[in-house]
Amino acid sequence: MYSARRTCLGALLGAASLLLCACVTLDRTEAPAAAAATVGHPPPKVVLALGGGAARGFAHVGVIKTLESHGIVPDMVIGTSAGSVVGALYAAGYSGYELQKLAMKLDESAITDWSLADRGVLKGEALQKFINEAVKQQPMEKLKKPFAAVATDLKSGEAVTFRSGNTGMAVRASSSVPGVFQPVTINGREYVDGGLVSPVPVRAARAMGGEVVIAVDISSKPKNGKVSGLMEVLLQTFAIMGSHLGQAEMKEADVVIRPDIPGIGSTDFKSRNDAILEGERAAQAALPLIRAKLGIR
Repeated sequence: MYSARRTCLGALLGAASLLLCACVTLDRTEAPAAAAATVGHPPPKVVLALGGGAARGFAHVGVIKTLESHGIVPDMVIGTSAGSVVGALYAAGYSGYELQKLAMKLDESAITDWSLADRGVLKGEALQKFINEAVKQQPMEKLKKPFAAVATDLKSGEAVTFRSGNTGMAVRASSSVPGVFQPVTINGREYVDGGLVSPVPVRAARAMGGEVVIAVDISSKPKNGKVSGLMEVLLQTFAIMGSHLGQAEMKEADVVIRPDIPGIGSTDFKSRNDAILEGERAAQAALPLIRAKLGIR
């Protein structure tokens, strides 16, 4: 009888022990789930929107260098005109320092091909070839970052955003300043410079899925100075127009970086180093706002 009671008591104690272990085990498996519930939201999608400005586009390189040096790497990039040139290379995997090296050794003749046609003094084929060789013939959808280039439909006057296809051709279309470059035909439609409708492509950046848009405006008003030659007159006129046209759209950006480059002309390739340095300074000044928008301390 006593033995039976001991056996029954032992069984009860064993059952209680198992139940206690089960409770402890359950508590331990629930703890990570509770911790997981406190994890914050994923970081916002950041789009870098690079504006047009001919030779002033070298300032974009300085902006990218500074952002990278502070660990700010955009998820996507979009560009208009000169911004599409730098944007395509950046999306292809060139770092800010690699872009600077490429910029400093760039021969202007490598992207200019003169023409006797009456629709533009440059064909634009050299620019297309330069970009395609630099990105190793990769189409836009195969670049390392999502990339888009904004151009203007010559017939309808509407902004068109290219996100796939021939990278060099899209950049060429986005950069085809009327009167300077010949219009570019893509799928039976003619396209010219995106700066006609969107000098700094903020809205297109939002359409790409950008939650935080960092816009770079290089269309600062030029200083009084001599403007000589047909190409310089056309580019200067385009720059003046762009500095006013993009104001409303840029208000929709989260951050606007404006390098101080009014003394650099549209065809001033010799001042590329100054443009890069001004891009670095402007981006440095914008870092506190950028960090605030991204929730970075």
